[in-house]
Amino acid sequence: MEYMVAVDRFRHFAVAADHCHVSQPTLSMQLQKAEALLGVKVFDRSKQPVVPTEIGALVLKQIKKILAENDRLQEIIEAQRDVVAGELRVGIIPTLAPYLLPLFVQRFIDQYPLVKLIVNELTTGVIVERLKAAQLDVGILVTPLQESGINEQVLFYEELMAYVSKKNAAYAKKYVLPQDIDPAKLWLLEEGHCFRSQIMHFCELRKSGTASLHFDYEAGSIETLRRMVEVNDGVTILPELATLDMTNKQLGCIRYFKHPAPMREVSMVTHRDFIKARLVASLRESILSAVPAKVKLNKSKNIVPVL
Repeated sequence: MEYMVAVDRFRHFAVAADHCHVSQPTLSMQLQKAEALLGVKVFDRSKQPVVPTEIGALVLKQIKKILAENDRLQEIIEAQRDVVAGELRVGIIPTLAPYLLPLFVQRFIDQYPLVKLIVNELTTGVIVERLKAAQLDVGILVTPLQESGINEQVLFYEELMAYVSKKNAAYAKKYVLPQDIDPAKLWLLEEGHCFRSQIMHFCELRKSGTASLHFDYEAGSIETLRRMVEVNDGVTILPELATLDMTNKQLGCIRYFKHPAPMREVSMVTHRDFIKARLVASLRESILSAVPAKVKLNKSKNIVPVL
């Protein structure tokens, strides 16, 4: 059944076999046996990429339910034995991963040696898609999403701050307002990052008018944005966790927004049919115990929407 689900996911026998850590002949043989036992063809091998047959799609839907219930059974047994064990597949967005993961991962691994933690750095859209396809157990990202079938559990609120070049007019200010930022000198992440859409909304930017000059260059990471500001004239917006390892010189380029400070809401998200509740709860506990005290005290007064 796991081999069938893998082929359905990757639509390629060799890739599915590699994912399942078996040879392609072994996977193909087991699928043929399963089809013979069921008395139906689950996959149409005449097409590339391989696709399920009409009845195969129905079979696969039921197989996924069976595998989910098997995982649920294991979780019930482990809960009764007071054991936290198993595989936990986590998706986390790129603007959180380099700052949040180092805070809790090692502690989690040490505390739960029977858990295999698999973490993938993915954009919000991909995380949601994989949660719905049962390819991830939990996502760590910025909310609110208002996505059907997705449960959100807030972890903390992260303050947004301006990072300003010494060459920029905003550097002379103690506190800044969104209108103090010149759109032509604002460095943004590339398309596909929810943090980009938040900043555009917060600064009331559009892809036209004075902002158009900026979009000639778009960075792939917050670290690149920070470096571009340091070397060139300009401004970028940083989430609070990205400032934790800054030098005193770098902290001198931070400018806070006037009260109430803009915040981004960081949450753990799961699909409504998710299992592994005990593992997810343990992960949540590890994250919250590792988040700096100041961040935990942030309030949800000025949440920047995710567009």
